[in-house]
Amino acid sequence: MDTATTLPPPATLDLGVGGMTCASCVSRVERALKKVPGVSDATVNLATESARVTFAPSEQMEAQIRRAVRNAGYEPRAVEELAAESASPWTGFAPVAIGMLLSLPLVVPMVGDLFGRHWMLPAWIQFLLATPVQFILGARFYRAGWHALKAGTGNMDLLVAIGTSAGWGLSMWLWLAQDGSHLYFEASAVVITLVLLGKWLEARAKHQTTTAIRALQALRPDTAHVILRSGGEADLPLAEVIAGDRLVVRPGERVPADGIVEQGETHVDESMLTGEPLPVARRVGQRVTGGSINGEGRIVVQATAVGSESVLSRIIRLVEDAQAAKAPIQRMVDQVSAVFVPVVIGIALVTLAGWLFAGAGIEDALIHAVAVLVIACPCALGLATPAAIMAGTGVAARQGILVKDAQALELAHRVDTVAFDKTGTLTVGQPRLVAFVAAPGVDEAQQLAAAASLQSGSEHPLARAVVVAARERGVEVVAPDAVRAVAGRGTEGEVGNRSYLIGSLRWLGELGVPLVGLDTHVQRLQGEGATLSALVERVTDGLALRALMAFADEPKEGAAEAVARLRSLGLRLVMISGDNRSAALAMARRLGLQPEEVQAEVLPGDKAAKVAALREGGHVVAMVGDGVNDAPALAAADVGIAMGTGTDVAMHAAGVTLMRGDVALVAGALEISRRTVRKIRQNLFWAFAYNVAGIPLAAFGFLSPVVAGAAMALSSVSVLTNALLLKRWRLRAD
Repeated sequence: MDTATTLPPPATLDLGVGGMTCASCVSRVERALKKVPGVSDATVNLATESARVTFAPSEQMEAQIRRAVRNAGYEPRAVEELAAESASPWTGFAPVAIGMLLSLPLVVPMVGDLFGRHWMLPAWIQFLLATPVQFILGARFYRAGWHALKAGTGNMDLLVAIGTSAGWGLSMWLWLAQDGSHLYFEASAVVITLVLLGKWLEARAKHQTTTAIRALQALRPDTAHVILRSGGEADLPLAEVIAGDRLVVRPGERVPADGIVEQGETHVDESMLTGEPLPVARRVGQRVTGGSINGEGRIVVQATAVGSESVLSRIIRLVEDAQAAKAPIQRMVDQVSAVFVPVVIGIALVTLAGWLFAGAGIEDALIHAVAVLVIACPCALGLATPAAIMAGTGVAARQGILVKDAQALELAHRVDTVAFDKTGTLTVGQPRLVAFVAAPGVDEAQQLAAAASLQSGSEHPLARAVVVAARERGVEVVAPDAVRAVAGRGTEGEVGNRSYLIGSLRWLGELGVPLVGLDTHVQRLQGEGATLSALVERVTDGLALRALMAFADEPKEGAAEAVARLRSLGLRLVMISGDNRSAALAMARRLGLQPEEVQAEVLPGDKAAKVAALREGGHVVAMVGDGVNDAPALAAADVGIAMGTGTDVAMHAAGVTLMRGDVALVAGALEISRRTVRKIRQNLFWAFAYNVAGIPLAAFGFLSPVVAGAAMALSSVSVLTNALLLKRWRLRAD
């Protein structure tokens, strides 16, 4: 007997982290969280000021996690609280405004110097203006810097605190010990004000990177019109709606929950969910998605999924997971930031000693060391990757492309091979009657009516295809009599006092019915990969063949164009199908694929092995699929891309989900990956280049602390602005 117990699944906590300022802060919080017993993983995102912690469930674990954040020198916050604080673009501007008012009088004399008029405010006025900026507005830098020192690490706040304190202290010494003719109070006050201004501008820019999440959350209506058991209606908060409730959705309102239409017909705008620009028709028995906008008709919907189980909630979770995730390239940034601050402090000390050794006074040597500390703040380095990922995943979501994790986003730009499942991905996934060939001398419309009538009560896909084709051609369909299914063979019954059989060609052979006059059509249609059935009538002297029916799946609209677009990008394309080779090749010709790009007669369990074989030789493979049997192949690929019109299993196995069944979105997913990775590299280059160029300039006396502070703030804002350029991306229409 197996006595092993099943461990509970790991829990996840999303926690706001207040007070982070740079990449060093991120590394420090992550280390603190991973030291908590039971925590298996922790990912901290500077752009969202949040942490996602995975841990084994136990008592008071959440309290221990919060305590670890606080002991590291940061403030644990509710994610909703941080989001509410950032709702207004002017949140946090008051300290900046006060700093500007106090610093401006200190800067005015510097402007006079440019015009040859040297004058200074009295030392005591400079002291009164600069000291509140240094120790009240700048208190946050001292607190965070002190916590960093206690933890044996460094961060941006420590650099600012040391640098501005040195400038303020030097001014005090010059004022008290000498004549005070030249002080540097303005340097310390202006640097702190500029840093605060830079942080506020960062917050405004970061607020824009989260617009995708807020836009999705805004799709939820606050209330729903619920039909009560008594027959009346009541407006209830959305949180009180449960699965099974019947909901009234009036024209122009948002659908409150996922459900099935019970009454009415309408068109529904799903553009915010799927990126599909045109409204789609919805009638009784069809599904509607919560958050979509009802068009012209009043409908009654039975709720099937509410709250966290709804499609909209799953989409929001996918986008949140992608934005909270850390791309592999960020690991390099974390490693650099861990040693960056100590190295900078060392460079500042060397600068101080070097200038003193060269014969400069303590005043000049200290100013140059302060400039090194100020310009080296690694804010831009910490924001470079997460800002680009948030902007890229956000704009992709608005186009109907959901990126589940940052690793998929980073890998997709390297894809050189795209493998497609055929049915439901490149094709509609539903058989259509592509040919109805009547026997010589027989009325085609009459025989189509007979075939459709005989199968009008069947749910078999081929039977539905015949009925649909008959109705499209205006052929009357009547109810049959004495219908009987013949297992593994077909169907027989009576239509209008005539007896018919519909079945496979194999059944015809068993019954001894010759293919008189239709044998050439059989060879042609089978060569095109069609599935064939025959309509046979019982006559006085036996059985007579009346018509041949050919069924085939149809390519999705735009699939051939999407394949051509991917080929133009230089990608290797492969179609994997379980169909016989002739059927697969016939579909490949219609899609514009070459015979060597087709792998046919592949069993569902072998698809993953085919994907693994494609990866040999260093190829990076994206697998596109939609069904349950595609899930192993999606997981085996470097990048799994699932059709949102497919199964939940496929979407869970894939790193990217396309919210509508449009193959053109595959090229879009690869393109937004390329653009995002390009932005990450640009941001990292400029962040590193800024420090590599700025530190030597400051050390050799070419930058004052004030200019260094302005440049430091500008670097962070420029990185965020560059990332936000991704928001202009749109899916190509061609």
